[in-house]
Amino acid sequence: MHLEIRQTKDGSNTLYVPDLNEHYHSVHGALQESQHVFIKHGLEHVLEQKKDIKILEVGFGTGLNAILTFPVAFSQKAFIQYDTLEKHPLSEEVVKELHFEQFILNPELFDYFQQLHACPWNEPVDVIPYFTLQKIHETLEEFIAPNSYYDVIYFDAFAPEKQPELWADAMFDKLYKAMRPGGVLVTYCAKGSFKRSLKAAGFEVEALPGPPGKREMTRGMKPVVY
Repeated sequence: MHLEIRQTKDGSNTLYVPDLNEHYHSVHGALQESQHVFIKHGLEHVLEQKKDIKILEVGFGTGLNAILTFPVAFSQKAFIQYDTLEKHPLSEEVVKELHFEQFILNPELFDYFQQLHACPWNEPVDVIPYFTLQKIHETLEEFIAPNSYYDVIYFDAFAPEKQPELWADAMFDKLYKAMRPGGVLVTYCAKGSFKRSLKAAGFEVEALPGPPGKREMTRGMKPVVY
């Protein structure tokens, strides 16, 4: 798959896939999008209730969401198990060309970023005592999800029109079953058809202000039954 490095409006880089005419992140700001959607409205929302959190990410990609999650675990002494699905891992050369160290990472954190990409696939690795990473070399369709297991799902797939199979009702049924009651799924997408799929699976759906360049984002919660 041919990839091109593109700079986004906040100065951070992303990847462009000519075959799909699609970017890995928002062109309005890769860093801002990840921080706003996944960290602020996903991880930090759940951290208000608990400090032992299991995360499932759909789309490891550049590793941006993972490395933004990492310092939260470290600073808040939250125990985070981070499972991430990726069928098409990036090469070491492409990761280096993103030059994330120039806009987000202090030298110490950049060492960990390199470590996240170097971790072996399909086995859990204790990166630090508070952060365990498991990179799973599978698609969401292939993934056999444990029941009532995850507290946060970062749904960071390509747009519905680019990867429609990942936005099918069956995928959200699977993710709903994999989530603990009170857990949340967060994504940049705010399409009406997607929200209807979430509701059909059982999620309570909330529209939230989007990151720069986008009016809305979506958070779905699995209700707590008392």
